[in-house]
Amino acid sequence: MNTHFTSIILQETGASSLFEKEAIQELWSGYGKIMRIGLEGASAKSVVVKHVQLPVNQNHPRGWNTDLGHERKVKSYQVETAWYDRYSKYSTARLPRCLSVATQGDEVLMVLEDLDEAGYPLRKQAVTWAEIAACLEWLAQFHSSYLGKAPDGLWEVGTYWHLATRPQELEVLADQALREAAPAIDEKLNTCKFKTFVHGDAKLANFCFSKEGQVAGVDFQYVGGGCGMKDVAYFIGSCLSERDCERLEGQILDTYFGHLQTALGERNEALEKEWRPLYRVAWADFHRFLKGWSPGHWKINAYSERISAEVIKSLTP
Repeated sequence: MNTHFTSIILQETGASSLFEKEAIQELWSGYGKIMRIGLEGASAKSVVVKHVQLPVNQNHPRGWNTDLGHERKVKSYQVETAWYDRYSKYSTARLPRCLSVATQGDEVLMVLEDLDEAGYPLRKQAVTWAEIAACLEWLAQFHSSYLGKAPDGLWEVGTYWHLATRPQELEVLADQALREAAPAIDEKLNTCKFKTFVHGDAKLANFCFSKEGQVAGVDFQYVGGGCGMKDVAYFIGSCLSERDCERLEGQILDTYFGHLQTALGERNEALEKEWRPLYRVAWADFHRFLKGWSPGHWKINAYSERISAEVIKSLTP
């Protein structure tokens, strides 16, 4: 990390010195890393720093090394800095407080509250129903915070898999019916009356848990406008088995909408009436991306195939 960024961290935290405490993870395709930085002489013991450096040689783990993919990633970091700078403070859902955002050349620095130190030290690979419900409550609070807001400076359409940014995956999609229906599925989601900001990558790995079961969310590269069902469907697919996705579908939606109506302060029956049926449309939308991106992926299952077929049939005049 260069001296300019080091001085920013020292200034924003009031620390007398700092040191790299832990490398948390490398960013996707070699675009930098996330670090835990230890602080001396500051009120906080540490901060988390996201340091983006554009790679000389791209190294996508699935071979999608293209100019379009590079442009998408570059924009995703521009979106994330705009998110933290302009929008994050309005969220009623818990997320890391942003201390500073800085750029220099092709490098980006985000200095964030350390959620481990703030009481959210747990990451989950498997979850109980109570933990799923806590994440659904987080999503409901997040969506309620931005209902009707324009995503200026963010993705116009949130999520990393939306159709306009994934023409290559669509082109190689072997499922002809799904490929032909993809534009109509995309339009159905994008033309809903009620829009909010979606997290855009709300997988289980992007939630941090407290020992008491409370939840905080991280990673806002793909936040943008859209229907909240995109986040809900994607989250559920990230943490439940095929059988449980199907068995709990009604309970999942009842729980989410219960929390959403509470977060809104007054019931919005029209929103719920519009969004509930879009859960399966959102599921089919992600399934379209996944089958083109990684045809052998473990998330491709009979439940997803059946839902997608039902959605395609419902779109046929």
